[in-house]
Amino acid sequence: MSRRYFTPDTFAFLRDLADNNDRAWFNDNKARYEASVRQPALDFITDFVEPLEALSPYFVADSRTVGGSLFRIHRDTRFSKDKTPYKLNTGMHFRHERAKDAHAPGFYVHLQPRECFIGVGLWMPEPKVAYQIRAHIDENQDEWLAATTNRAFRANYELGGDSLKRPPKGYDADHPLLDDLKRKSFIATGPLKQGDVTRATFSDDLAERFATGTPLMKFLCAAVGVKF
Repeated sequence: MSRRYFTPDTFAFLRDLADNNDRAWFNDNKARYEASVRQPALDFITDFVEPLEALSPYFVADSRTVGGSLFRIHRDTRFSKDKTPYKLNTGMHFRHERAKDAHAPGFYVHLQPRECFIGVGLWMPEPKVAYQIRAHIDENQDEWLAATTNRAFRANYELGGDSLKRPPKGYDADHPLLDDLKRKSFIATGPLKQGDVTRATFSDDLAERFATGTPLMKFLCAAVGVKF
């Protein structure tokens, strides 16, 4: 069933927040945040349970207000020179059910004025897990290429993230997939238009786009030893 979750007000609030990133302004506009950003996101997450389960039963759409799929709007400023208190986006991360006790891939949605995107994959795994993924790429090169170069994937995603400056330990500089082996994150992202997000078909459209990323997700799940 189609439903419109996010509206131009969602993005209007985030634009205003970018111009007024302080606690006093946010407290004065907290009702706007709740009505235009937070509650629509929680409603979306609640209703995305079934579309996500159709992609894989091992990924979770969790609408809890704390510890769920919706990222907090508050920034962690403890170790940052930037002390502005709030993020300028709202993010939703649909984690693998094993995410709390294992490095596992996830689906991601990022909503921000003129910077919306979706993502699939595994961001900045610890070195041991990164080597597991590299070994899996090395041992299954055709499968990796099939997952990341097929037409549907390339129409929706582009591999990205930071890379090592030199070949990882154990791999030669002339390895045919060296650029992929050097990745620190094994993620792919694709742009979203604001109009995509505010459509009543956004949930269905997002599920379709996530589906084109499932070959990569299956590959990464196999690499780290979790079910897809």
